[in-house]
Amino acid sequence: MPALNHFRLHRRCNYECEFCFHTTKSTFILPLDQGKAGLRLLTQTGMKKLNISGGEPFLNPRYIGEIFKFCKEDLQLEACSVVCNGSKVTEKWMDEYGRYLDVMAISCDSFVPETNAKQGRGDKVDVEGEGHISNVRDVVALCKRHGIKVKINSVITINNWDEDMNEPIAELAPFRWKVFQVLLLDGENTGSATGSIRDARHLTITTEQFKAFVDRHRSQACLVPEDNDAMRDSYLQMDEKMRHVFGFYIAVEIFMNCRDGGKTAGASILDVGVQEALKGSGFDPEMFVERGGVYDWKREKPAELDW
Repeated sequence: MPALNHFRLHRRCNYECEFCFHTTKSTFILPLDQGKAGLRLLTQTGMKKLNISGGEPFLNPRYIGEIFKFCKEDLQLEACSVVCNGSKVTEKWMDEYGRYLDVMAISCDSFVPETNAKQGRGDKVDVEGEGHISNVRDVVALCKRHGIKVKINSVITINNWDEDMNEPIAELAPFRWKVFQVLLLDGENTGSATGSIRDARHLTITTEQFKAFVDRHRSQACLVPEDNDAMRDSYLQMDEKMRHVFGFYIAVEIFMNCRDGGKTAGASILDVGVQEALKGSGFDPEMFVERGGVYDWKREKPAELDW
C-alpha cells in the first residue's frame, strides 16, 4: 500500500468543465461512519496521507471537515489534502476545520477569463469566467493565513497550451504547480458513444504542444508536469464507494483501472478488505515515485494564528 491515497468523495460539481473525467453520473455519497471505517482500514495497511477530491468536495463541507478531523485526531495521519475549484471555500470552514488540512490544491487552468468560460471552468452565474480567477486569488490568500500549503492544478488543453502563466503563478507562489495534459477516458469525457457525459476530444493536444507549455514555464521552481503516460497507473484512488479505480485512480470504496482508456471499479475495501481490493489495480509504485508522488506534504502553522 502506498503512503498516499486519493478518495473521490462524490461526483457532484457546480462547474461544468468540458474535460472532466469524473462526471456527475450519480449523487451517491458514502455515510460518514462508513467512510471513517474505510479510512481506518487504509491506515492499518500503511496510508500516511489522504487526498480528497470530487466532484467538488466543498459541496459537502461538514463531511470533509469531519473526515480531516478524524484522520488527524484519531488516525494520526501525517497529512490531509483536498482538491477543489475554490468557489465554495469559506472563512467559517477554515476557522473550524482548517487546522486539520495540510494542503489545498486549487484548480485553475487559465488566467484569461474567456478561456475559463470556454472550457466551463466557472459556475452558471460566472459566464465570463472572471469570478473563478478572483476566487482562486482569494482562497490562496485564505490558505496562507491559515498555514495551509497551496497547490495549483492546471489542465492543459488546445485552448491554453500557448498561454504564458509565469506572472500569475509567481504572484500566487504555490509550493507545487501540477500541470496535467488533458486526458480522455471512455465513459467519462469521450462523447455519448462511450456513455460519457462530457466530450473533450476537441480539447486534446499533442505531446509537442504539452512540452512547449512546460518549457515556457521551466523557470517556475514549483512546476510538476504530468503527461498522459505519467498519469496512468501512478495514482492509487478510490471512488465514492471506496472502490479502487484500477490503474488511474483509487477511491475509498473502489479501486479503478484506467489502463484500457476508461475506468473500471473493483470491489469495495469495505467488502473485501484493502489487500484484496488492490489486486489487479494496475498501480505502478515506481511511476508514482518517478512523477513526484512523494514530497513534503506537512503544513506549517502560521505564526499569526493562536491555536
